Amino acid sequence: MNEEIKQRLQTKEIWQRGLFMLFFMFIYGFSNSLIIGITFFQFATLIVTGKTNEFLLGFSQSLGVYIYQIINFLTFNSEQRPFPFSSWPNGHDAAEMIQDISKND
Repeated sequence: MNEEIKQRLQTKEIWQRGLFMLFFMFIYGFSNSLIIGITFFQFATLIVTGKTNEFLLGFSQSLGVYIYQIINFLTFNSEQRPFPFSSWPNGHDAAEMIQDISKND
């Protein structure tokens, strides 16, 4: 085996990142299920009351930003570990992210 590969396999940081990736893959799956549940609940709320649940609007926007942060970490576009290793995103982060994305285009 190539000596460089052996050294990389023995690097603690690589294995640590791999464990964090497995952890966030699990959280990503759970978060997606939660988004699906919120979607159905919001639709039912709209049918019953004629309006959406304001609390869930804010929470789902924050959850969407959180999922985006997880995807960035999993795809190596960011080294910043999402919540619980950093603060929970708020809904305002979504507007900032959209502006950042549009600047890159």
